[in-house]
Amino acid sequence: MTLDTLPVGHEAVITAVGGEGPLRCRLLDMGLIPKTRVRVEKIAPLGDPMELRVRGYALSLRKEDAREIQVEVAES
Repeated sequence: MTLDTLPVGHEAVITAVGGEGPLRCRLLDMGLIPKTRVRVEKIAPLGDPMELRVRGYALSLRKEDAREIQVEVAES
């Protein structure tokens, strides 16, 4: 499943980061690397962007970019 489809309040573990060139580098620089836990905190009223909790900080990410990140639902 991809990060953009993860429901609000759910947590997942990143399994792969897609994209090419600058996009992939930017995602990795923001801490979205494989084996990292990520939680969807909320989604903007119009559906984009989404707020994530990653490594103890809040990160806003466009759904278009979140579609490049493969995740696996985390066990509590």
